[in-house]
Parts: sequence; C-alpha cells; structure tokens
Amino acid sequence: MKATFIEKQDAKVKFELEYTAEEFEAALIDAYKLMKDQFRIDGFRKGKAPRKLIMQHYGEHVFDDDAIEGLLQKDYPAALLELGIEPVCRPEVDFPEIKHGEGFVVKIEVETPPEFDVKDYEGVKIESVSYPASDEDVEKQLEQAQNRGMRLVESDGEAGDGDTVNIDYSGSIDGVKFDGGTDAGHNLKLGSGAFIEGFEEQLLGKKAGDEVDVKVTFPDEYHADTLAGKEAVFAVKVNEVRVEEKPELNDEFAQDISEFDTLDELRADIKTKLAEQGVLRAEMEMKDAILQKIYEANDIDVPTVMVDDQLEDMLKEFEQGVKQQGFKLEQYFQMTGQVPNELRERIKEDAYKRVKTKLIVQNIARLQGFEASEEEVEDELAKMAEQYGMEKEKLRDVLGEFQIKLLKDDIKNKKAVDYIYANAITGEA
Repeated sequence: MKATFIEKQDAKVKFELEYTAEEFEAALIDAYKLMKDQFRIDGFRKGKAPRKLIMQHYGEHVFDDDAIEGLLQKDYPAALLELGIEPVCRPEVDFPEIKHGEGFVVKIEVETPPEFDVKDYEGVKIESVSYPASDEDVEKQLEQAQNRGMRLVESDGEAGDGDTVNIDYSGSIDGVKFDGGTDAGHNLKLGSGAFIEGFEEQLLGKKAGDEVDVKVTFPDEYHADTLAGKEAVFAVKVNEVRVEEKPELNDEFAQDISEFDTLDELRADIKTKLAEQGVLRAEMEMKDAILQKIYEANDIDVPTVMVDDQLEDMLKEFEQGVKQQGFKLEQYFQMTGQVPNELRERIKEDAYKRVKTKLIVQNIARLQGFEASEEEVEDELAKMAEQYGMEKEKLRDVLGEFQIKLLKDDIKNKKAVDYIYANAITGEA
C-alpha cells in the first residue's frame, strides 16, 4: 500500500491509498478464508468449495467488499500515522471500479481538528482552594471503619430502634390466615421500614420469648388486591434480640484493620492520606476553574461532527449506566417522564463543552510545542499493564501504533493543563 497526501483545505484533508494487483489478490484470499463457511456449493462440504467456484456461483465480485474492508481496517490507521493526519470523524471513502488482476486507488477525505491561537491562557486568575485534613475528618474515617466491623450480639434486653429481632409470625384477616403472611426465623431490623407501616414499631420494647399481636392496616394501594385496605393481625413470637456492637477503638482494632501496631499510628496515616487526597482534590478543582475561564475567553468554531460523535458516545455511556442499575433505557424514560429528545438536548450542551475544551487544550499543547518522550510513554504503559494484569510489551502489541499515538496525545494534553495551572495566579477566596 502506498499512501499519498493530496491537499488540505481548511480542516479537510484528502489523501489516497494505492494498492497493487498482488495486494488486492492477497486480500481476496483472506476474505475467502474468512467467509467460505457461509457458502454452500453442491458436491462440496461446508467451507470446502474453491474460491473460483464460489465466484462463479455468486458473482465475480462476491469477496470484493470484504477484501477492501480488510485492507482499510489495517491500512487506514497506518496511513494516518504516516501522513500525520488526526481525524475527528469517520472518513468519506471513494472507491473506484474494481477489476480483478489490476491495482486500484482509494480516495479518502477526512476532517481534522481546527488549529487556532488560544488567547488568555497564561496568567489566569482564580481563587485558591484547599482541603486540609482535620482531626474530625480522621475520626469520621475511623467511625466508618468501626461500622464496617460492626457485629450483631445477642441481648437479653428490650429491642430498640436499630436492633435486629428474629421472629416467627402468622398473619390473618378476620381470623383467616392469608397467603404470604406466615414465616419463621425471620430477621427484621427495627426501623428499616422493611415491613408494612406500623408493624416494626409494635415490636419496640419486646424481649426474647415475648409474644405479641401486631395489628396493622394494609395500604389502599397495596400490590395484592385481596389485602389492600384490610386490617390484619400478626401473631408474633420474638425468638431473639440482637444489638449492633462496634469494635472498640484501641491498638487491637488498629492491628486488625491495618499494618500498624497502635491506634495513634493509624490515625497519623489516615491524616496523611486525607491530606494527600485534599491536595489532589484542590488541584483538580482549580484546574477545572482555569479551563472554564479559558473556555469562556475563546470563541471558536467547533466542528459539528465532533459534537455529534461525542454526543453519541455520551448517550451510550448513559445507557450503559442505566443498565448497570438493572433498568432498560425505556424503563428509565417511563420512571422519569422524560423523552429521548429531551435527554439528547440535555446531554448535547455538555458534549459541546467537552469537545471545545479538548480542542483548546490540544491547541495549547501545540502552541507550546509539548511532546511525549519515550520514557513518559513507557511509564504510562507500565501503569496500564499493571492495571490490566498484562506484560508491558504484550500490551504495546495489543494497542498497536495508532493507540500508542493517542496515548502520546493524552500525555501532551496533560502537559498543557499542567502548564496553565503552573502559570495561573491564585488568590484568597
């Protein structure tokens, strides 16, 4: 394959990919190998019919589209790297008339990011932000650790709010038991609201061994029509009362949950980590504030295609998030009363802002001449390899040169954000 740059007009770039007859023939063979199982020819087992015979039956050009697609999947990213082109959208591809035994040229046009001079990105004035770690923050962390280590302990005392009771119960209406109203050995945390309104409150103050008739009224909108609005009596026996017990804050507790021998050492470590997190949080907020000011100071033409692509990506992310919560997107619309177009409009503004901000950062990186060194790339690959549990060189092979190029772009963009942060002017809020 030979890649040739043709021209650039504004943000649109034209180039060509030229293939020899031999390259096209090799691609046809690859397409045949991938697709041969899809064709049935009398006298041949599935996947065993010769390519020429399949072409005779299904047409001379039956493998052409797949052969060309295979070539472009491999060569289009390589051509972008070779020619130094950064596309922001899917390419427009012009295919010639294909003749077997001859080479051909594919013409491609693609839009690239606009280049512009970013103004007012040095010396941006923002309010200073800080999140120091207080002793109160440390104690909250310890309390959360205590709560995670909470256990239930049997009690001879009266059941209180937040305690768990183990009960047997049998419900009836007008002396007749109803389906689903009976259970034995059920654990119920008082105050959880797990049972019908009024049920749990009548067990407060009860002890193990107590028996009580709990009187309740089912709501008018109760899901079971036969029970809706009915008064019921539950004969309840309290088998056991258990109270939550927090582990005591002492050196033994510190040893159980950490590598430290004393509670004071654990406290000091928590405070150090909270302080580090506070520094990162403050830095992130101030960087966002700087970017917002630069965003507002620069009026640029944002390619519509970039916003559209970003919007589609965000909608897919949103749908995936809804699915992770156990819902379908249609159910989300039913529950919220929204319609798809309203969701698109709500997200589109954010999509525009993301794209414009990215273009600003990219152009700051270009104006400052930032590059990604091989050492920086290796460091990022090492972090990613550790995250995915892969060998670094294996990860490099999986990513390929085009993805490595995107990784380099990310490094340059981070340098741009660090640059505007280092050159900002901070003051007291």
